[in-house]
Amino acid sequence: MVVVPKKLRRGDKVAVIAPARSMAIISENNRKIAISALSRLGLKTKYGKHVGKCDEFVSSSIEARIEDINWAFSDKEMKAILTVIGGFNSNQLLRHLDYRLIKSNPKILCGYSDITALSNSIYAKTGVVTYSGPHFSSFGMKRGFEFTAEYFQKCLMSSRPFEVQPSKEWSDDPWYRNQARRQFAKNGGYRVINGGEIEGTIVGGNLCTFNLLQGTEFMPSLKGSVVFLEDDEETRPHTFDRDLQSLIHQPDFDGVKGVVIGRFQKVSGVTQPLLNKIIKTKKELSDMPVISGVDFGHTTPQITFPIGGTARISADKSEAELWIVKH
Repeated sequence: MVVVPKKLRRGDKVAVIAPARSMAIISENNRKIAISALSRLGLKTKYGKHVGKCDEFVSSSIEARIEDINWAFSDKEMKAILTVIGGFNSNQLLRHLDYRLIKSNPKILCGYSDITALSNSIYAKTGVVTYSGPHFSSFGMKRGFEFTAEYFQKCLMSSRPFEVQPSKEWSDDPWYRNQARRQFAKNGGYRVINGGEIEGTIVGGNLCTFNLLQGTEFMPSLKGSVVFLEDDEETRPHTFDRDLQSLIHQPDFDGVKGVVIGRFQKVSGVTQPLLNKIIKTKKELSDMPVISGVDFGHTTPQITFPIGGTARISADKSEAELWIVKH
């Protein structure tokens, strides 16, 4: 049974935890900006006990991270959970999570990138809807954050269905290094690779992290799904191609209804013509809608979307509509 956590309201407290990389890499100034931005949404923040611990992997022990996760889900004052940032090791935690605790205390969990492992595993094991969206550190952005904040509120502070409109501009710059010198490009909107109209359950997120769940008890069902996929600066056309192929080889991939692809970072070299070619070589994708250039992933701004929620795609040769129907 799918369980949708209660929406956030002004005055609520939000737990900030670090299941991947540590808060230690976030500057004090950016932390203050993030707390202030969340405060403007009416949200109060509280750090987990171990959020600032930092080892040689720029993270902390499994025990420390699990303790903070258990605190965040069990503390009745905490109404939602934001992850500090992504990283590489969230999948270490999957066999240590207290899924009974999580199912008994369903709360919003929001983050992206490496947090894909946690989000999809929790949904698969408990039926609790989780969310791919900005980290706590993302709220430290001064410019170009309005779109991200808007969709954070649409998804996490309201129950109404909403259409995901393309942003007017986007950026691939390391904004945290110099907030005064941001670089933005005009957004050309969605790209329709394959047309069609479908509705299904959202799974996915960061592709290379999502694929870590293959063949395990933590992989959500692909039957009746709309798979959201993005990847970071380490991907290249050939690695995205083979990672996508690996997902297609899953025994229940024939139950996938559609694919939504986020925006790639420039350094990846995954251009639209190359992406089109990759998709068109996959016969398993030929009878379903596939759209790309959606605002999620490792560029900014980004939407928030529900893992376990429902998406609707309506696309013809040149235009696409994307709706988040249930969240």
